[in-house]
Amino acid sequence: MGLIFAKLWSLFCNQEHKVIIVGLDNAGKTTILYQFLMNEVVHTSPTIGSNVEEIVVKNTHFLMWDIGGQESLRSSWNTYYSNTEFIILVVDSIDRERLSIIKEELYRMLAHEDLRKAAVLIFANKQDMKGCMSAAEISKYLTLSSIKDHPWHIQSCCALTGEGLCQGLEWMTSRIGIR
Repeated sequence: MGLIFAKLWSLFCNQEHKVIIVGLDNAGKTTILYQFLMNEVVHTSPTIGSNVEEIVVKNTHFLMWDIGGQESLRSSWNTYYSNTEFIILVVDSIDRERLSIIKEELYRMLAHEDLRKAAVLIFANKQDMKGCMSAAEISKYLTLSSIKDHPWHIQSCCALTGEGLCQGLEWMTSRIGIR
């Protein structure tokens, strides 16, 4: 009975769900944020600090924080973790050289107390580029199957065309209320 009430309440209550969008510089985080917001590509420059936008999907409100990914900014990511329900990790599928850095940052985030209940969506971006790694290759390298204490999903995408982004958002909306 309580579960039914909670589901009904969530349908009529416009609760906001905090999302952080992280990844290394030039992965496509800001492009993805504005694809969600306007369904179009906007000219971006490196994010210094963060961009924040509210995205509404099927009456579900997501407050999305796009956080700069330059090396000098990564140490401040943890200041955004409080009350985060979802982590969107954007991986540049072409950037094989820095995949080890992504892995290190991912597991550092997952170990943080403020993110203990967060679900993780990994966008394997730039799937339109020749020679890119597949979502399966990235999943294997990041050893995602070893993550047992956080729900996670990896989704192939192309931020420039929007391909795969809706599927990622659908996975997030399906996770609402399952924690």
